Amino acid sequence: MNIVDKRRAAELRELTNGTPSITLNRREQCDLELLANGAFSPLVGFMTQLDYNQVVQEGRLYDGSLWPMPIVLSISDQLSEHISVGDVVALRDAEGFMLAALNVGDLWKPNRILEAEAVYGTTSTEHPGVNVILEAMQTVYIGGNIEVLELPTHYDFELLRHTPHQLTQEFHKKNWKSVVAFQTSRPMHRLQRDLVLEVAQSENSHVLIHPVVGQTKPGDLEYYARVCCYQAILKHFPQNMALLSLLPLAMRMAGPREALWHGLIHRNYGCAAFIVGPDDSSPPSIGGSDKFYTKYAAQDYIANFGEELGIEMLPIEERSYSSRHSTFLPLSAMQKNKEKPTNFSDRDLRQALSNNRTIPDWFSFSDVTRCLSTVYPSSNRVGITLFFTGFSGSGKSTLAGIMRAKLIENGQRPVTLLDGDIVRRNLSSELGFSRAHRDLNIRRIGFVANEISKNGGIAICAPIAPYRAIRREIRSVIEARGVFIEIYLSTPLFVCEERDRKGLYAKARAGQIAHFTGVSDPYEPPEHAELVLDTSKLKPAECCKEIFDYLYDSGLVDMPSESG
Repeated sequence: MNIVDKRRAAELRELTNGTPSITLNRREQCDLELLANGAFSPLVGFMTQLDYNQVVQEGRLYDGSLWPMPIVLSISDQLSEHISVGDVVALRDAEGFMLAALNVGDLWKPNRILEAEAVYGTTSTEHPGVNVILEAMQTVYIGGNIEVLELPTHYDFELLRHTPHQLTQEFHKKNWKSVVAFQTSRPMHRLQRDLVLEVAQSENSHVLIHPVVGQTKPGDLEYYARVCCYQAILKHFPQNMALLSLLPLAMRMAGPREALWHGLIHRNYGCAAFIVGPDDSSPPSIGGSDKFYTKYAAQDYIANFGEELGIEMLPIEERSYSSRHSTFLPLSAMQKNKEKPTNFSDRDLRQALSNNRTIPDWFSFSDVTRCLSTVYPSSNRVGITLFFTGFSGSGKSTLAGIMRAKLIENGQRPVTLLDGDIVRRNLSSELGFSRAHRDLNIRRIGFVANEISKNGGIAICAPIAPYRAIRREIRSVIEARGVFIEIYLSTPLFVCEERDRKGLYAKARAGQIAHFTGVSDPYEPPEHAELVLDTSKLKPAECCKEIFDYLYDSGLVDMPSESG
């Protein structure tokens, strides 16, 4: 493991004292940990431009080694002006602790559109990985070798975390000659257990269950609940057949390239083979939109590299449950026999748990579903975020205030109103109205709303929130533990201007206010809002009735009794 001794650590702290430093976000900390422990071998630091360009264009490092994913660190233009090639820069966590030193080997401005197209096959910011590149990452990339002082600290599941060296030693200790890796970011049920067991037995191998616990896909369950499921599923493997180890990887959801990347990582962890599913490493589809990668695209891509990969790919065909045969069968076999598959989706599971419905025995194990029941409370107890968005003057504050009063009267959950103007005064008074500052303001609102909803409360948010990307980001965070209801007030701009209770539109038209939404700054309407309400056509009471009808129909709020 690439961790310096105490003497060198002291030298690096002294060397970087008083100089610019870089605070790593969660994704970058995951990358740092896997660079340090050898999981990203042969990389020894964040990529320089030569490696980056070659990876983007060819899926290889500059020396020709197979490596399909850019591992880069981004900084702002402003910070880059104070850093030069040859400098040593401290890399810190969010609390300011120095984790590593970066020996700066390169600084450059990448073509991020080209990166998105080459690596992800799309420039659509609907793709979560592309959204990070084009919306979240900063403008300058900085690369160079790293010297690690300490790994990011984990206080949970310490016995389930291994470096590649530790895991390889564990395999030797168990006398496992061949190990098949199964990587997932979702709970495992009977289908996954049966598939993994069948594949491992056919290969005369043991199993590494290697779930991702870094950054995963939007909508994925938080890892602590999934770990309970993995620990439970281990009991349903033959004794000494499977081992559980947590992988602190930040997924990019880059489809074929990502799946190949996972194979290289599993190779570094000492595995002889890895399982690749039909939709491996693809992001979830959003609002019924088309998928970014075709089924089996990852398997087809990996097959091009053969022995060069250094680990065997074990492709899996899509399977479904056959009621006729009481087992899971390949979908192609069922279609050939004209048999309709029996389906029970993750959505069905969540609804069953939330509404105390029976879960089919063929779908999962009772000890696994017990783990999930703790994080999927009944619908009328789950936390909720009502997120109003629309032009200034569209009626957000009015409706939010009415909903707050009515929900408090309902008495089923604690209710908090996060009005746009109030939040600006109390949480974001130092911010302006540039896109970056608007996004930061909404991110703060989302953070508070998530804390409220994940603890069973109702958060009512009423900012303008003009940009789709940040709204989508907030949704993905909140939906991991609660319900996010986007309410788009589609009131036309001319109506909002006619209302202009605060006189803001008049000032904006006169050039007295810059970056004003609808006048000098765009508003991007939601594409998949749960509710769309036009307050020029509906009275406030009618709008609130629409919202309550949605809450009642979804089982999120109990209807008041007739006596009430």
